[in-house]
Amino acid sequence: MKASDVKKGNVVEHDGTVYQVRDIERSSPSARGGNVTFRFTLYSIPGGRKFDLSLRSDDELREMDLIRRAANFSYMDGDAFVFMDAEDYTQYMLSPELVGDNAGYIVEGIEGYYVQVIDDAPVGLQVPSSVILTVVETAPEMKGSSATKRNKPAKLDTGIEIQVPEYISNDEKVWVSTLTGEFAGRA
Repeated sequence: MKASDVKKGNVVEHDGTVYQVRDIERSSPSARGGNVTFRFTLYSIPGGRKFDLSLRSDDELREMDLIRRAANFSYMDGDAFVFMDAEDYTQYMLSPELVGDNAGYIVEGIEGYYVQVIDDAPVGLQVPSSVILTVVETAPEMKGSSATKRNKPAKLDTGIEIQVPEYISNDEKVWVSTLTGEFAGRA
């Protein structure tokens, strides 16, 4: 496809790497006969590394078919995370590198995970915007200090640490935002 036909959200290949287009800036030349250029802000799949690319309107990019499949977390196979497709029960094994920072938000029994697939091979994982996790270790609440709102560190059952309000205690279930990595409320 020509650079002038690319839209936000398209998945393209450039120099052997697959990217998703997040932003497009079009610049028209001031002189006659000049070429229109497009500046793309791309993020690699997997990994999410930012890449800026400038192309003329006639330059070609290869469009890729990225399929999002609803999947549920099944189990760990060594270091790999195994997800099962919610429709046809296909199992996808995702390496820790592919999952990346989202590993702390993977728990059984929660819907909203999507495995991103290109040519039948998993290339990424999209997690729900918030998940319920259990507090396994946090300091006890200090009595008599309720006039000011203070936070304290808490370790969760998946191994991540977040800041929670003082009234949260061990074994409580909390909502955690996967976008910010912050406490989002009691569950």
